[in-house]
Amino acid sequence: MAGPLKRVLMRSAASAMRRAKAAEWHYGSGFDPQKAADQHDQLTKLVAKSGAKIEWLTDADDGLADSVFTHDPSLMTDHGAIILSMGKALRRTEPGLHEAAYISMGVPILGRIEASGQVEGGDCVWVDANTLAVGRGVRTNQDGIQQLSNLLSAKGIQVLGFDLPLWHGEEACLHLMSVISPLADDLALVYAPLLPAAFYQMLKARGMRLVEGDADEFHASSGLSLNVLPTAPLDVIAVAGFPKTAAAMRAAGCTVSTFEADALCIACEGGPTCLTRPVFRQ
Repeated sequence: MAGPLKRVLMRSAASAMRRAKAAEWHYGSGFDPQKAADQHDQLTKLVAKSGAKIEWLTDADDGLADSVFTHDPSLMTDHGAIILSMGKALRRTEPGLHEAAYISMGVPILGRIEASGQVEGGDCVWVDANTLAVGRGVRTNQDGIQQLSNLLSAKGIQVLGFDLPLWHGEEACLHLMSVISPLADDLALVYAPLLPAAFYQMLKARGMRLVEGDADEFHASSGLSLNVLPTAPLDVIAVAGFPKTAAAMRAAGCTVSTFEADALCIACEGGPTCLTRPVFRQ
């Protein structure tokens, strides 16, 4: 999940969020569609600067504000894409956008998560090429995890489910990737108090080095200080305004680029990882 990013699926906030109402989408008071679009442009420039090719989802005025968070409706594997099933009702049609995009791009579809299964991409963490950890919580259920396992076990991939805490409640979004962001194959940024204990123990047993995100910044940002996107090993994009967490990553050998994201990421509960669906890493 931290290899050099070569191809990534994104959606313009200018099209996705142009008519979004904060109350309907559970966005914070700081949400502003134009400012969010401007901040998304800043992120886009950083992603493009890394050398990654950006594939754009539809530019239609479809009212799907959360579709800007392209990480969630699909999962990429070495064997093709898996079309997921969203736990948030307002996002139920988004996986169809991803399936159409992959068909257009020539990316094979490995399978789909069918109702009543639910899996969101933010709950999926590749521990290694043959091990996928999945957070079981408000947005991802056991039925979805079992379907994912059925698809991947035939490819020699083990799928392990881990229970997530409720934290801020059913309407908020706590994914497994809310509390861990890979920085390199053997390095990850974490907020350990909310990590499932068995997942934490597995990471340590495998020799994963864990960088602790600053607790005050984590809570002040509702977890967005921890949501960072690696464009290559030890080369990451993060939300601006969290200097202690950035310093911890730099102390671990990372180069950290930041962008202002109060109206986009902080207000809407989704960081640079959420705003990107890696399609191919080298």
